[in-house]
Amino acid sequence: MRATLTDERFSDPDWIFERKLDGERVLVFRQGKRVRLLSRNKKLLNNTYPELVDAYRKQPNGNFIVDGEVVAFQGRISSFSRLQGRMKITDPEEARKSRIAIYHYLFDLLFLDGHDTTRLPLRDRKKLLRKVIKFTGPLRFSAHCSEKGEKFYKEACKAGLEGLIAKNVDGEYVHSRSRDWLKFKCVNEQEVVIGGYTDPKGSRVGFGALLVGYYKGKRLKYAGMVGTGYDDELLRDLGKKLRKIEKGDPPLKTEGRDPGKNMKDSKQARNPKFEWSKRQLWCRFRDLNFGHLDLFRISIFGFRIFRQQ
Repeated sequence: MRATLTDERFSDPDWIFERKLDGERVLVFRQGKRVRLLSRNKKLLNNTYPELVDAYRKQPNGNFIVDGEVVAFQGRISSFSRLQGRMKITDPEEARKSRIAIYHYLFDLLFLDGHDTTRLPLRDRKKLLRKVIKFTGPLRFSAHCSEKGEKFYKEACKAGLEGLIAKNVDGEYVHSRSRDWLKFKCVNEQEVVIGGYTDPKGSRVGFGALLVGYYKGKRLKYAGMVGTGYDDELLRDLGKKLRKIEKGDPPLKTEGRDPGKNMKDSKQARNPKFEWSKRQLWCRFRDLNFGHLDLFRISIFGFRIFRQQ
């Protein structure tokens, strides 16, 4: 089940409000002592989070499916960039030795001892979840605030959190996006296409800046160069990915603007420092806003690749 982004902010006794955590969505399937951790894309994650496998094997109840978010913290705030250090690990022994502690925050129960619970209202699923799971070690219950969504939202934003997920307490669990779950975001996110990159200068590794665009109808328009917000590990890893992609003509439609403003139709788009990719990577930047002429004003503190075209 996925939440729908909304600009609405409301308070309602028939809704609960949970913190929006910045992590990886993980479903847990337990049958007897057999445990499987699956990502939203059905990737097996047992070797990445072996401590969670151990914790679920020790649970007193037998067969269940639970839904939650795996997170790592930077201080009191969940940090996706910190979690990425664990997401790359596929060796369970290496994962156990990692200094990046992870936690699984559970917010829903889909199946229990032969019974499909998705048709139950959320309020009942939450009650069952608290009874079924023994919350110790890395297993945490995703707490919520009832009714006072607007107040909780202001507090969450003031504390530097991503926002809230508002949930209808009478809603069923569906395997799609739903308006029974609504996303209240404190920061702006924009999905963009990586059309190319610049080479690194000086001591910088991987790449200098990403050349990104967005679709306006069927046209891919240039939106700006993004050169901040990356650590060295991400620069190296993403730089390797970009260099494996076949080079091509500038894919970003520009209306004749120059680099730093626009790309494709300008002479400077042929500048050798710009490397253009035939295949497109999509990514999501946080706190990325459109400025003058549809170009980006950028203040980046989070980045992730989430699909490839």
